[in-house]
Order: sequence, then structure tokens, then C-alpha cells
Amino acid sequence: MNNNISNKDKKDWEKFILSKEKLVNKDISKPNKVLSKIRKIDLHGYSIDAANKAVEEFIIKSYKNAVNKLIVVTGKGIHSTSYKDPYISKDLSILKNSVPEFIKKNKDLMKLIYNIQDAQVEDGGSGAFYIFLKKDKSIK
Repeated sequence: MNNNISNKDKKDWEKFILSKEKLVNKDISKPNKVLSKIRKIDLHGYSIDAANKAVEEFIIKSYKNAVNKLIVVTGKGIHSTSYKDPYISKDLSILKNSVPEFIKKNKDLMKLIYNIQDAQVEDGGSGAFYIFLKKDKSIK
């Protein structure tokens, strides 16, 4: 590492020290940045119908409250007892599969949604997913 300071750097430093100029404290002033509003719902223990109703209400309420991102925790379905009922699809009866399918088939909900994607490990991994909501144009 070079310990020599150039004459130009020395002059610039002296000029700064003698001036009344102040540096902006980056810890206090934050740039105008859109802050994300995130809400989470955990559907562990819900039946399919109850989960679908809860998610529908959650999405609508969040949209009206200008929430940007939803985390929907469904679980992975490893404790599901649906395998005991021969009249229920083993895949679609698990909330992990049925809730996103319900949302995608609901045209009114999809009008509010910008994107749906798998969650990161810290938010539930394969037992959760994200819903990114559009901005409510009626809110100013």
C-alpha cells in the first residue's frame, strides 16, 4: 500500500477543512425510495375452503391498504391426511398446490396481482410463495 498522499489530495483536504461545507449524513437522510409494505399469512391447519377464503380476503385487504408484497405460508403438505380419502386428489388437496391454483383461476384476484413466485428459504422455501400486488390506482 502506498502511504504517500499527493499534493493535490492535501490541498483538497485543507480546502474542505477550511470551508463551511457539510457532508450529508447518510444515516439520517434517506433517498426517496419506495418502501415495501410486506404482510404475511400462515395457513397451517386450515382446510382448503377456509384457506382459499382467508387468502382471498387477505389479498383484497392488502391491496386496499397499499401492501406491495405478500408472503403466503401454506406448509409443504407433509403432514396432510388427505391420502386417507380416496375421493380427494392427493396433490390438489395439499394447500401448497391448491391455494396458488385457486388464486390463478380467480380472475378478480389476478387483476390485483402483478406476479406470483416461490418464496426464498428464509420466508418458508417450498412451503410458501410470494404475491406481488399491483398499486391501487384509486389511492393517491
